[in-house]
Amino acid sequence: MTVERILPSDEAYELLGLTREIAEGELVPRAAPYEERGEFPRDVLRTIGRAGLLGLPYPEADGGGGQPYEVYLQVLETLATSWVAIAEAVSVHTLSCFPVAAYGTERQRKSLPDMLGGDLLGAYCLSEPQGGSDAASLTTRAVRDTDEYVVTGTKAWITHGGHADFYNIFCRTGGPGAAGISCLLADATTPGLLPQPPERTMGLRSSAPAQIVLDGARVPVDRLVGEEGGGFRIAMQALDAGRLGIAACAVGLAQAALDQAAAYAKERTQFGKPIAAFQGVGFMLADMATQIAAARALMLAAARLKDAGRPYSAEAAKAKLFATDTAMKVTTDAVQVLGGSGYVSDYPVERYFREAKVLQIVEGTNQIQRLVIARSLTRD
Repeated sequence: MTVERILPSDEAYELLGLTREIAEGELVPRAAPYEERGEFPRDVLRTIGRAGLLGLPYPEADGGGGQPYEVYLQVLETLATSWVAIAEAVSVHTLSCFPVAAYGTERQRKSLPDMLGGDLLGAYCLSEPQGGSDAASLTTRAVRDTDEYVVTGTKAWITHGGHADFYNIFCRTGGPGAAGISCLLADATTPGLLPQPPERTMGLRSSAPAQIVLDGARVPVDRLVGEEGGGFRIAMQALDAGRLGIAACAVGLAQAALDQAAAYAKERTQFGKPIAAFQGVGFMLADMATQIAAARALMLAAARLKDAGRPYSAEAAKAKLFATDTAMKVTTDAVQVLGGSGYVSDYPVERYFREAKVLQIVEGTNQIQRLVIARSLTRD
């Protein structure tokens, strides 16, 4: 189904056209076999990077694409329609570039062209085995030893863990609470930085997360991003933008599920006519389409606030919450439309259903999004 879009420039239309070409030519043929094998698509991400799609919302002077967030998110949505693991990887990499792009020293920022061009793949290490939503209570500790930090702890659910070239490590350099957290930029070759085997996940098997054990990892002091004690602020700012990325992934995945369901409903006949002609199926498809359109509108409204430099944290939470809940409902309904065919891997809606669930969890669970929204309503 063609989505009618109003984009801010001719360049943006051309960019979406390029994205569709890459999605159809490079992603669609690879998605199912890579997911079945659980193979990380590093070669595909290099192709995405060479096309200029890994640094879209960052300034051209830094090696980025100089695109507004509303355009970047629609690129992510388009990628997700073909292979959501790739869109999620692009979103996480974009998130991982934020600390250096926004707070990095002049020396750290020299790596930005390679980061934004995709030669260096990033990972974002905030969650821990015993602490995900309560990020301010993280326990990974960095102790200053002359010109190095010695880092000890374990990070969990790290997308690109074991495949990334650089890791943003959020760790405790001071006392308890948010004020004691700092951000360190560590190379994958850092001694003592030990990626663990990937998790065995329900979906997104080609991009399964992994724990990162930090066993006395020694990170040079000049790899501190921002100020000591400023890490929590960096993490939360990055997550606001990252939540919009996950919303875009959810919208694209839901659109793919609707497209499959509608196509099947037109072809599948029962009692002498296509099942789409039956009100029970037709109304289900109509609700799916309406929910997706609403999710897309909410996502783009939040993106335009961000592009205008206005507060958007609560709107990002609303977009992430609604879009990912929509993806879960739409993929569930798509399986129902296909009936028995939706329950087997011959059709992609079975995979879409499994993939949708994780989007309600990553970048802050949807319960946390509700908390963010509620607090925004009652804050003086």
